Amino acid sequence: MNTYIAFLRGINVGGQKKFPKAHQLELLSAMKLEEPQVYLHTGNWIFKSNESKAVLEAKLLKAIEKRQGWQAPILLKTASEIAEIVKECPFREQEKVKSYFILLFEPPSVERAEAVEAISFEGEKFVLTPQCVYLYSAVGYGNAKLNNNFFEGKLKLNATTRNFNTLTALIGMTKNNT
Repeated sequence: MNTYIAFLRGINVGGQKKFPKAHQLELLSAMKLEEPQVYLHTGNWIFKSNESKAVLEAKLLKAIEKRQGWQAPILLKTASEIAEIVKECPFREQEKVKSYFILLFEPPSVERAEAVEAISFEGEKFVLTPQCVYLYSAVGYGNAKLNNNFFEGKLKLNATTRNFNTLTALIGMTKNNT
């Protein structure tokens, strides 16, 4: 049985796509996913299942649309994949703990990746990989020019961002239930 972490894109942000944490947990329980947990209210789900990622993604999308009446992009990773992404963060520890992880729904094209890698803003640095953009901003994420919308637009793909604390908390929660 795999332990999965699902990241929903764009729920409960700025009053859009409201989906209370309790309702998120009810949905996971109704789907009969094993040991469901919801971290925070912004769409961080942990559960266990024997089903494949593709099957689970389709079921989750359908269940959300049926319950909420709208769709939200879902990125589904195994707990070990997320642990590896955090482990591979290229920044020194002082920056790592203040970093943001822009999780990519698919690898970017070589051409778009090369174009993005040529861009820089003072006080901000990033490392682009096929699965993640590691971002450190001395001005904070809220003031960063290099943000989720920037990378989605330039790379022409969906992404969702979480900070170091959220990802490490999620990894810790998976270890408590394995």
